[in-house]
Amino acid sequence: MEHKQDMVIIGAGMVGAALACALAPTGLKITIVDTRPPPQISDNEFDLRVSAITRASQNIFSALDAWDYMQQKRVSPFREMRVWDSQGNGQIHFDVAEIGEDNLGWIVENSIIQNALVDRLTQFNNVELVYPDRISDFNVNDDAVTIELASGKQLQSRLLVGADGADSTVRKLSGITTRGWSYDQQGLVCTVRTSGHHNEMAQQVFLPTGPLAFLPIGDHTCSIVWSLSGDSAEQMSSLDDEAFLKALQSAFGYSLGTMLEVGPRAVFPLRLQHSTEYVHSRIALIGDAAHAIHPLAGQGVNLGLADAASLADVIQDALEQKRDIGALQVLRKYERWRKGDNLTMMAAMDGFKRLFGSQLFPVTGLRNLGLTLTNNLAPLKNIIMRQAMGLEGDLARLAKPRF
Repeated sequence: MEHKQDMVIIGAGMVGAALACALAPTGLKITIVDTRPPPQISDNEFDLRVSAITRASQNIFSALDAWDYMQQKRVSPFREMRVWDSQGNGQIHFDVAEIGEDNLGWIVENSIIQNALVDRLTQFNNVELVYPDRISDFNVNDDAVTIELASGKQLQSRLLVGADGADSTVRKLSGITTRGWSYDQQGLVCTVRTSGHHNEMAQQVFLPTGPLAFLPIGDHTCSIVWSLSGDSAEQMSSLDDEAFLKALQSAFGYSLGTMLEVGPRAVFPLRLQHSTEYVHSRIALIGDAAHAIHPLAGQGVNLGLADAASLADVIQDALEQKRDIGALQVLRKYERWRKGDNLTMMAAMDGFKRLFGSQLFPVTGLRNLGLTLTNNLAPLKNIIMRQAMGLEGDLARLAKPRF
């Protein structure tokens, strides 16, 4: 059976669901497909995966009427950030009070973000949620794209959006290639309870093996992201709790006091990947389907949300001009808007990763000097903070402050 839609989104994660929320008020008939329903939110345990949400992304969630839901669950502001090099005495400290803002951003569990957005989608009668199912094939003609799902269901749509992650099936079926490389590292994630309070400060140390970040998510509780070589990550993940906490304490130090408890651990591969194209006729890629980035600055989901907000702007403009939302000329506007910004951020994060990964003496000396000099230049620090908050640049309408 063929169901006619205006838009089919493959992937109901944070980015795909945000796009559906942004466009649902337009009245477009939208189907969003995923392999599984949103993960359940635990009252007693924190999600293994969290995101550092910029102020621009918070603006998007507020505009989508999803932020209140998140606040009713769990969100944790961070007002300061400290970064230092374990191979020297260079460090930099950011304090939002220096620029007169309330916070630098928020740490929010991925499951809470996804559930908030999907809950919002259920309030629209023009949005259909389909899971568990997956795309198996599609065919594009001049007027529509016909989509085959693994269940045998067939959809016909004006536009197909791939929001299905770094291993995107939509991208592969489109024949869109990627460029990039593996970092031969994995990110180890878990939740840690410490004797000292984080005082709403995010902290990150650059170790010879890779960055280790502590992100505040509750009283005396942080979510960590530890970049390690593949073998080291698996070994650390398999240690008993006492041995793991000892290794973590040695790597991070005592700025948060003693490491007391650790929750379940998981690892995921780290890579840089960028699609050569974001769009074809009637096809668009957003989020990790278009670009994957090293997590050292926590910008991956924010780039994806910016993609969703920008594509929503482009589609809304096309609707107002009575243009075909799947036309290549329309979709190219989205690609031109986002590709340059994404490439800039990806290059910056890759550069930082390589700069802090080098153990050559001249490099370690220069980067420590650079951290110290930057820390002493208030105007430069203020610029960096505002950039990190997502308050600069060519923002989509949803990302701009509402007041």
